[in-house]
Amino acid sequence: MPKARDFMTPGAECIGEKETLEAAARKMKSLNVGALPICGEDQRLKGMVTDRDIVIKCLAEGGDPRSATAGEMAEGKPVTIGADDSIEEAIRTMQEHQVRRLPVIDGHDLVGMLSQADIARNYPEDRVGELVEFISY
Repeated sequence: MPKARDFMTPGAECIGEKETLEAAARKMKSLNVGALPICGEDQRLKGMVTDRDIVIKCLAEGGDPRSATAGEMAEGKPVTIGADDSIEEAIRTMQEHQVRRLPVIDGHDLVGMLSQADIARNYPEDRVGELVEFISY
């Protein structure tokens, strides 16, 4: 049975919780991603920030991305998946929390990101539609 580490994109880069949303946006652009894990000074995962968060929760509300921090976007406990958890468990977690990306952790260390697209690329072709339906509704 495939595990999260088999499908994930390794080497996820964090944005520091004290870094600005402007820095997060620049990092997203350079990495060509729409979301970044937020890590604390202890290198532990504090949450996620998306390009949509920057627009909706900062810019649309009159905030300044040059002074607002990534840590201010971290809400609640981050939803993660263990590196050795099954892909089926990852799909259930995505569905339950209505997310399309999961930080993959090994112990307390961030080791990668698992996206709906990562699973779709590696999932049996006859089940990809089912995957998208489960996560999207």
